[in-house]
Amino acid sequence: MRKAIYKNIVILAAVTSMLLIAAAATADLEQGTIISGLKEALSLSTEKAIALVGKTDGYFGNQAIKILMPEKMRMVTDALGKMGMQKQVDEFILSMNRAAEKAAPKAASIFGDAIKNMNLDDARKILNGGDTAATDYFKLKTSNSIYTEFKPIIAATMGEAGTTRLFENIMSKAKALPLMSGIKFDLNDYVTKKSTDGLFVMLGQQEKMIRINPGARSTDLLKKVFGK
Repeated sequence: MRKAIYKNIVILAAVTSMLLIAAAATADLEQGTIISGLKEALSLSTEKAIALVGKTDGYFGNQAIKILMPEKMRMVTDALGKMGMQKQVDEFILSMNRAAEKAAPKAASIFGDAIKNMNLDDARKILNGGDTAATDYFKLKTSNSIYTEFKPIIAATMGEAGTTRLFENIMSKAKALPLMSGIKFDLNDYVTKKSTDGLFVMLGQQEKMIRINPGARSTDLLKKVFGK
């Protein structure tokens, strides 16, 4: 009798062990699927966002992210436009956007590194987060690096295009206007920040499409992860 009980206990223990191993394997597979799916989604979203902004009129032709004159400068440029300088103001706005479009592709490697370094906890937070949880993750992980990468490119591009010269001309005219003689403005910082912000706006749009539009889930892995 005791031998039979002992035998049953051994069998039960063996079955339990097998079930635990199977459960662990299933959990590992699920975790691997989650991370792989998120990384694929992030890669797809960032590639599309960069492609959209890193081309001619990527910024200038998109009203959601077009870089305009800074708020505190608009009174100046409005006045200068009335003084016959509207063409220069328009050229200045265009050249700021062209600089942003040229810098945008440099974000690809930075986004790539952030994706590679994503862990399971990051993946779960993104998967279970809001419509722009992945975009928020990228903002946290990459904003400073993107700013640092963009700024010298934007500064050089605007210098070559004559944007800086146009800006200095506008500022010299602004000094003659009432209440504007003491105005100070960092052009390179402004355009770099706007370029970075615009990129994240487009990334957020791409993320929302994958989350809410089944048609945007172009692979079986994306359908499996985001179709739950």
